[in-house]
Amino acid sequence: MSALFGVPVDAAYHLVYALTTVATPVLGALAAVAAIVVFTMAIRLLVMPLSFRALRGQAAQARLAPQVQALRKRYARQPERLQRELTALYRREGTSVFAGFAPLLAQWPVFSVLYLLFRSPVVAGGPNRLLSRDLFGVPLGDHWLSGAGPLSAQGAVFLGVLALLAAVCWLSVRVARRMPVPAPATPAGTKQAGTKQAGTGPAATLPAGTGAVLKVLPYLTVVIAAFAPLAAAVYLVVSTGWSVAERWLFVSSRRRHAARETSGDPPRTGHTIRNRAHRP
Repeated sequence: MSALFGVPVDAAYHLVYALTTVATPVLGALAAVAAIVVFTMAIRLLVMPLSFRALRGQAAQARLAPQVQALRKRYARQPERLQRELTALYRREGTSVFAGFAPLLAQWPVFSVLYLLFRSPVVAGGPNRLLSRDLFGVPLGDHWLSGAGPLSAQGAVFLGVLALLAAVCWLSVRVARRMPVPAPATPAGTKQAGTKQAGTGPAATLPAGTGAVLKVLPYLTVVIAAFAPLAAAVYLVVSTGWSVAERWLFVSSRRRHAARETSGDPPRTGHTIRNRAHRP
């Protein structure tokens, strides 16, 4: 295990094992799996603001993509002017070029700690006792391609977890299609015949092959889980499912907001102190 993550992994281990001990009288053999699920969801809840900030940044970049493309074409031979124009554009829109992935990078150490915890055989100077617990008779430290074999009864448990993860990845692809994607710039007030408005859906043009890559990419998580211990596979199911739920909530919220703007309904601002102060 990397020395960089040693201390946080040890701390997370003690917390998850304490949860396992508390849950054992109620859940028995499933206590460790329940502890992994609860701890993973608690961590994802803590970093949720960063996740939504990243989603907002990605949506903003997709919305500004036609303008950015136009600026790059206009100032292709003036790199300094291009940089100034891009900076001014992002400043006017209240975003930045890093808004889509900087929050994701901030979450990376947290997710690395969790993944290392559920795959490391030695933690806190001793054996990882979480991996000695089991799920339906399969130790959480076992791998799918080792032990009794992939087609055994234990392998069937792995196949069930991997199938669940594949279903979550399929949902991820479905939800991602509803996210706004960049489209080529079009003249203001115009609309290409037979297509959706630029930057508003999957009809937007992407480089050749990009669509296929985006469809396959989420399923790499299933490949990783196939070579990881069962505990890490369970973590990946929970964490990936949480990511899908976050993206679905974000997309649904934006669509409801866009529908209200299209219908002319005033936005729902809630009962804030400022609103109450302006009431007659």
